[in-house]
Amino acid sequence: MEWEYSCGAVVFTRRGGQILYLIAQEQSGAYSFPKGHMEPGETEEETARREIFEETGLRPELIGGFVLRDEYSLAERPGTSKRVTYFLAQFGSETPTAAEGEIRRLLLLPYAQALALFPHEGCRRILRQAHALLTERQ
Repeated sequence: MEWEYSCGAVVFTRRGGQILYLIAQEQSGAYSFPKGHMEPGETEEETARREIFEETGLRPELIGGFVLRDEYSLAERPGTSKRVTYFLAQFGSETPTAAEGEIRRLLLLPYAQALALFPHEGCRRILRQAHALLTERQ
């Protein structure tokens, strides 16, 4: 079995007393959190920060106490599995900008709407746990 490694984050902001999550629609049409492949010599945190910036133009603060992993087989590459490490990252009043050619669009959504976009249980599980942590801290 071959493995591919990526890192990203559940990126959020607080506006008008509400938590809003940044969801990326990839060129394929799939919805995901900002994430991407690890480069040689990078830590998981460095990869997450770089990928978030490349995909959204944001430099959010990584929030401690949240690291979750999702693993799945790649349908387009039989025999290859992917492991994605997710952090929690907060930004302020900046405006996210979708990376041209890589991200179709970025959506800033409340929890229920963001959750409804994900067809895969892995992303829903990650978002549910992030939201539980954030609402505990309010």
